[in-house]
Amino acid sequence: MAMRYELYYWPDIQGRGEFVRLALAEAGADYVDIGRRRGSGAIVAALERRREKHPSFAPPFIKAGRLTVGQTANILLYLGVRHGLAPKDEAGRLWVHQLQLTLADFIAETHDTHHPIALALYYEDQRRESKRAAAEFWKRRPHKYLGYFERLLEQGPYLLGRRLSYADLSLFQVIAGLRYAFPKRMKRIERKVPRVVALAERVAKRPRIAAYLASEQRIPFNELGIFRHYKELDE
Repeated sequence: MAMRYELYYWPDIQGRGEFVRLALAEAGADYVDIGRRRGSGAIVAALERRREKHPSFAPPFIKAGRLTVGQTANILLYLGVRHGLAPKDEAGRLWVHQLQLTLADFIAETHDTHHPIALALYYEDQRRESKRAAAEFWKRRPHKYLGYFERLLEQGPYLLGRRLSYADLSLFQVIAGLRYAFPKRMKRIERKVPRVVALAERVAKRPRIAAYLASEQRIPFNELGIFRHYKELDE
């Protein structure tokens, strides 16, 4: 059934909420981006409500009628079946969820390149450690993760073969973020994962995604989100 969703996420960054926005955009779903419409205060107020039966720890979370669903991968698991972005059978549904969780691990490791010590510290407070963390990260981690997805794409243009899933949208976002944060390093590695690169380009050209990317709804990458560009980390 058609439903209007409410998405709760910070209004100034793509962050983890962007993976949900991409799925909603591809689905052509009717939704309100509460943070962008009402500001960060509305997100904080929603988190502090004491009467929530299943309160979220942090954004992103969505409200679908009386249901509240939090955590990016969990939200996508919910939206995937409802909007044709995941198989309906249990094995297929869990497989796409597994791929999303693998991407979540990769995203967390990428974030830690610029915040290896503590989230509460500014980048400038851990610049030296970040440079070392980024160097170690690029020795093997992107090759391992992207190499894994490259092998999966041997079966077709998408991770499920001929069929698009929300995991493909998320992989596109990861590639876009890495290109922003590490343009020099990505140029070197992209030659080794041509299928992953082709998937990212294929997703970007899908009509609803292309329209979303060209709209004001797409928040530009910046140095407040997961993917941040610091010249000294991209050597």
